[in-house]
Amino acid sequence: MIHRCRIETVWRFACTSSRGFPLFLAAIPAGFPSPADDYVDRHLDLNELLIRHPAATFFVRVVGDSMIGAGIHSGDILVVDRALPAEHNRVVIAALNGELTVKRLWKKNGKIYLVAENGDFEPIEVTREMQFEIWGVVIHVIHSL
Repeated sequence: MIHRCRIETVWRFACTSSRGFPLFLAAIPAGFPSPADDYVDRHLDLNELLIRHPAATFFVRVVGDSMIGAGIHSGDILVVDRALPAEHNRVVIAALNGELTVKRLWKKNGKIYLVAENGDFEPIEVTREMQFEIWGVVIHVIHSL
């Protein structure tokens, strides 16, 4: 295995509920809560918040620690959008020699690299001999505390 952050599971996006969740008007301070701010402004639809292109969106679960510097930890679920361009410096899901991985896309001097966000891992230069395809751009990270 070349890279230590692989994709364990892939899910397609399916909007099965139009249920909204309460969204409070006031920002939540990290200090003492204000009892005057305890009313709901409107309902928040997580689909509306997280999904820009439903037909082009999928979710993946990450295994490994090569992207911890980008806030991506083993067990996290990534929201991935195939409709966005895979531009320099974006975090992408890539198929490299038949294995899915999550890395930062780096383009330098006409070369393409997949770069980990962990100093223990060297960048991977993508060469013509490799099977390489970008599956999509990571737009959100979902993880538990």
